[in-house]
Amino acid sequence: MPAITLLVECPAATEESPAAPVISPASPPVEVARATGDFAVHGETFSLVTGGDTPAYHDLTELVRAVVARAGVAAGTLLVSTRHTTCAVVVQEHEPLLLRDMADRLRRYAGAHEDYRHNDFAVRTVNMCDGECANGHAHCQHLLLGAAVTLPVLDGRPVLGLWQRVFLVELDRPRLRHYSVQVMGVRDGDDRR
Repeated sequence: MPAITLLVECPAATEESPAAPVISPASPPVEVARATGDFAVHGETFSLVTGGDTPAYHDLTELVRAVVARAGVAAGTLLVSTRHTTCAVVVQEHEPLLLRDMADRLRRYAGAHEDYRHNDFAVRTVNMCDGECANGHAHCQHLLLGAAVTLPVLDGRPVLGLWQRVFLVELDRPRLRHYSVQVMGVRDGDDRR
């Protein structure tokens, strides 16, 4: 069968008609955060034994809020990260059917029973440890999610939308996981911890 060549012409982006709308630097903000006081960095590391079928979602939101409160930061930035490449940290809605839908999509993207070169222990020679398991699917799923999220802190609280929650997502198998919550910013001028 002869090859078919398809030529698609896309109009070039110009200053008059950019490919994506350009937001004016003069756009008024909806909210402005200002704080004066000492700069502080506060971090806490936690462990969690995950469980259940994977991908499994573990809601960290209330713990994250508590760390921000302990940090005493009025305005700044919050980082939640994991030390692993087979579990992730994401911001998403905590709605049970949606969590199941997302788990199904991740399994379709990279199913546990597919072939992965990473799982061929007869060939693989690096980053091996005792009890190594076949988890190429979990690494591939992690590509879509990532190891950390960053959120603003305003008025001493993480800034999250109405339905947003912070999750640790186990992609591999139930096991001990470590994650960190770090808050950086300006403490309230009255708070000299």
